Amino acid sequence: MDLFDYMRSNAMKTEAPLASRMRPSRLDEIVGQQHILGRDKLLYRAIRADKLGSVIFYGPPGTGKTTIARVIANTTSAEFVQINATAAGKKDMEEVVRQAKDSLGMYGKRTILFVDEIHRFNKGQQDYLLPFVEDGTLILIGATTENPYFEVNGALISRSIIFELKALEKEEVKELLVRALTDVEKGMGAYDAQADEEALDFLADIAGGDARNALNALELGILTTERSGDGKIHITLEVASECIQKKTVRYDKGGDNHYDTISAFIKSMRGSDPDAAVFYLAKMLYAGEDIRFIARRIMICASEDVGNADPQALSVAVAAAQAVERIGMPESQIILAHAASYVASAPKSNAASTAIFEAMETVKTTTTTVPVHLQDHHYGGAQKLGHGIGYLYAHDFPEHYVKQQYLPDEIAGRTFYRPGELGQEKEIAERLKRLRERDG
Repeated sequence: MDLFDYMRSNAMKTEAPLASRMRPSRLDEIVGQQHILGRDKLLYRAIRADKLGSVIFYGPPGTGKTTIARVIANTTSAEFVQINATAAGKKDMEEVVRQAKDSLGMYGKRTILFVDEIHRFNKGQQDYLLPFVEDGTLILIGATTENPYFEVNGALISRSIIFELKALEKEEVKELLVRALTDVEKGMGAYDAQADEEALDFLADIAGGDARNALNALELGILTTERSGDGKIHITLEVASECIQKKTVRYDKGGDNHYDTISAFIKSMRGSDPDAAVFYLAKMLYAGEDIRFIARRIMICASEDVGNADPQALSVAVAAAQAVERIGMPESQIILAHAASYVASAPKSNAASTAIFEAMETVKTTTTTVPVHLQDHHYGGAQKLGHGIGYLYAHDFPEHYVKQQYLPDEIAGRTFYRPGELGQEKEIAERLKRLRERDG
């Protein structure tokens, strides 16, 4: 390192953005991602033991892909080289490979190559790396926000372990904000700033799991807010909303606003008002509500309030829930609007939910026995006891239906499921009525 490199390195420590300065340098400083970095997990053990093989980190922005790579750089005995796929050309990669070969041949040291935004490499660039990853000249660490199974060479995928990073939880982002607010060496601790609890909650919520976004907003607030009469910089909710250029919405996930809004959302879907449903959906998304929570409520409504009037509603809701898990924000707002508007517009029936509630109450209050002809006759001695005798196999009869008693004797004749008269359930009701009347 020459004098200019040294001066540049020192300047970066103080002038770099807060999110960059606050990057952890050790494993135990990383917040979140415990599903891959817990002490009993493979990645944690491999980094600690300095036995890491080629890996690809896949996840949304601001979730720690580059951070984990930097921690690896600080803990490994191998040479560590970083390039960005948006700027690196073939000559850059050839130079990395040349140095890696020299390092391995002369000193027996491995080389870890960290490629940020690896999905930006074209097929030719990825193919160039393949033989050197395969023969151990390079240990590859790739980072991407795109699904690697679609964007990365299949041969590289087969030689790497994929680790998916999740969007950080609100409390995890908040922990990072508090750490940055108080850290004198790397953070904003020297500014004597204080942040209101509701301001921290707002920034942690609105960041959408992106720690970098929240830290940038906090830094901007501290650097642009004048000191108050007490000599301190106060980051209020108003300041926080200005820094992230987003209007605050009265919405406390643990308070009345949360419950009132989700209640209005569900009742709007139940009441067949897609406009109101989409409005309350937008309010929750704007305020940073967990998209998985919203998806769960849509699934429940699809079954509880639509039911068999449109059985496809549950399929749409379940598919939406799976999609938002894979895609994340901001695209998930479209998927949730798709599902919510479908459920809201569908014909309604609560017959299935009413049926199970009534059946559960009957089970709790009535002692019953399975009719003998329905009992299992396959296990040893069952036939000698008469189990299964007299059972009529429905598929042997017209329309695959035969009249026989299925409910226990104690509640024979009871009706739990009473189909409604809307949508597909109207056809179900007519069919059941016709079958039940066919044999008197």
